[in-house]
Amino acid sequence: MIAFDAAHKAVHFPEDRRFRIWLLPSILAGVGAFAVLLIAAAWIQWAFVGLPEISEAKVNPAGPHGFPLWVRLCHFLNFAFIMLLIRSGLSILMDHPRLYFNDHCTPGSEWLRLTPIKVPRDRIWTAKDDARYISPLVSTPGYRHTVGVARVWHFINVHGFILTGAVFIALLFTTGQWRRLVPDSFSIVPEAWATWVHYATFHLPPEPNGFYAYNALQKLSYFAVIFGLGPLAILTGIAMSPAVVNRFPWYARLFGGRQSARSIHFLNMVCFVGFIVVHVALVAVTGFARNMNHIVLGTDDLRSHGMIIGLFAIGAVALSWVAAHYLSWFAPRRLQHALKLVTYPMQLLTLNRLSPQGCYTAADISPHFWPNGKMPKRNDWKRLAEGGFRDYRLKVGGLVETPVELTLADLAKLGAQDQITMHHCIQGWSGIAQWSGVPMKAIIDLVRPKPEARTVVLYSFGEALYGGAYYDTQSIENVLKPQCLLATHMNGQPLPEVYGAPLRLRVENQLGYKMVKWIERIEFVESEKGVGEGEGGKNEDDEYFDLLPNI
Repeated sequence: MIAFDAAHKAVHFPEDRRFRIWLLPSILAGVGAFAVLLIAAAWIQWAFVGLPEISEAKVNPAGPHGFPLWVRLCHFLNFAFIMLLIRSGLSILMDHPRLYFNDHCTPGSEWLRLTPIKVPRDRIWTAKDDARYISPLVSTPGYRHTVGVARVWHFINVHGFILTGAVFIALLFTTGQWRRLVPDSFSIVPEAWATWVHYATFHLPPEPNGFYAYNALQKLSYFAVIFGLGPLAILTGIAMSPAVVNRFPWYARLFGGRQSARSIHFLNMVCFVGFIVVHVALVAVTGFARNMNHIVLGTDDLRSHGMIIGLFAIGAVALSWVAAHYLSWFAPRRLQHALKLVTYPMQLLTLNRLSPQGCYTAADISPHFWPNGKMPKRNDWKRLAEGGFRDYRLKVGGLVETPVELTLADLAKLGAQDQITMHHCIQGWSGIAQWSGVPMKAIIDLVRPKPEARTVVLYSFGEALYGGAYYDTQSIENVLKPQCLLATHMNGQPLPEVYGAPLRLRVENQLGYKMVKWIERIEFVESEKGVGEGEGGKNEDDEYFDLLPNI
């Protein structure tokens, strides 16, 4: 466990570490009723008809039999990747520990809450305030406000998960192994039910030797995990990308909306956990030594070699969690750079090429829009606020031909743009609002950046989480995209102080932390590497966020 200094302990290891799971009563009742009916039906059948007969699993004499090396390697790698995905996913979830089936994320509308706190109405309660503590014993990296490093682990492992799955499925259909997993008749459904009746009434069904064939329930379960849960996890993950959702709003609607996709993503994880628990339990109950020899050594015998090697492999996976924990706190910059090396070129070629076009209607505007960030404490900002920002001047300089200072009235003269778009926060919440302001393209046309200028730096009156002035950067390519503007109004009113007055950035193909609030000045520079720690922003410097968060 990591020891923190006083400043970091207040953030990552707060005194209030209470944990609570609250589930919408109607959902709890529905799930409970379904489970009871499923079990009751099995008991009723046993009581009145008796245990159903189970036909022997069909064994093709010609094969495929056994578990070739590629199956065993993919099995191990997928286990390692899935466990780290689950652990990092839990850390990400706890940064906004509420799940919804609506895109507005209004407090009280969640169906699952992993915090005992109800959002207070008598003071500003930011999304950062709402983040909760989670033990590093069950998550990576654990603690509180670690979403940046958690995302590093999540996205590094998702690449391994997808690659392993693609290799497995390709080899599955090119070697004939698919016959072991893909149902070839609807008769498998009543056969699987018969097996379920045995398990539900505490009777072990006759087990086939898994080296040669699976029973019907096994086959359906493996098929559902490989061809159902795996792809669904990927597809719902993509549905949380601001670049995708704000270019193709219909895609998120396939899952009921962006927040529904997030909820399905979580439920998918719960199914993975349930499968792993049941799978491991049945492996142990139905002949641990033989089953471990199957999947570790590819042999069908009762020796203990496979069991011993398998337990060492499981131990190695558990040790990787410990290593990940310490890497997260002692080498986070290297992790951040590793993720950038893997994902940045790919994002430039794919997600970052999408131009935001998503447009909502006034009826879609969220009744609640989570505030975030630390309100400015500087006296100059407070004086400007007291005067309604009439004396505010936006300074735009750096590598430009024409440096300028612009009042809010000057900005209005450059041309106004209105848009109703969905905001995506790195913590997981979303909200829809109307934004009005001047397109960044108009600013660029006015100041005429020099050829060597490639990056725009936006400085805030506000502070970062650990102190110091907040800033972030954008490539000129991104600020020239449609719907990138300096917003002066929100929902038809002058921009409220809590949401970034007098001026904030909107860049709809990225996550919210890139949209600097309380903008003081803008500079054009050659590269983000010469600003701050060189990572592209204050959150990138201090919390190891992504330089280009299109997802």
